[in-house]
Amino acid sequence: MIQEKLTRDFYERDTLLVARELLGMYLVHNSEEGRVVGKVVETEAYIGPDDAASHGYRNRMTKRNRVMFGPAGYAYIYQIYGMYFCLNVVSGKIDVPEAVLIRGAEPVEGIEIMAQRRGLAGNPGSDPFRLTNGPSKLCRAFALDVSQSGVDLCGDELFFTHADSPETFEVKATPRINVDYAGVSAYLPWRFIVVGNRFVTPHMFNRLP
Repeated sequence: MIQEKLTRDFYERDTLLVARELLGMYLVHNSEEGRVVGKVVETEAYIGPDDAASHGYRNRMTKRNRVMFGPAGYAYIYQIYGMYFCLNVVSGKIDVPEAVLIRGAEPVEGIEIMAQRRGLAGNPGSDPFRLTNGPSKLCRAFALDVSQSGVDLCGDELFFTHADSPETFEVKATPRINVDYAGVSAYLPWRFIVVGNRFVTPHMFNRLP
């Protein structure tokens, strides 16, 4: 199912390239409850001090976003709405705050564990496609929170791997979701999706070209 772990040099490249090429890779979390694995199907790039949608806008470093300024290949996890979490992959060069948000993944392994965490286990009416089709759903299914922000994605706890049988799929670039506050940055086509995959975030207001 999965092959070798992605190495540091994968993440040290141009952030838009990293965001696009993370599609089809496998996210793996070795947790106390067991291993969970999902195929990445949706990402968003956040690029540096000129991106008004980014936590690194204007090069402003805080306790929360400090990991964005560090080496590539580390997890940046932050909290939203006081109760949800989002997983980002630090990318690019040191001291330049760039990251890729993992918006959606297709469950591959440990689906029962994910369902328990999402409160969907044993519910015959539940839709399996709700498990990880959104960044906060994904974090809950994978048991990720701010305590893991700064984790090395080249380690053994949380990491990405190649697939043993790479798929051919269509990739579409669109504007990012829920960043209308960011002015012209809201229209940058820095969201990447696997076309037709049901685990892409449902969003009725996507500004598709």
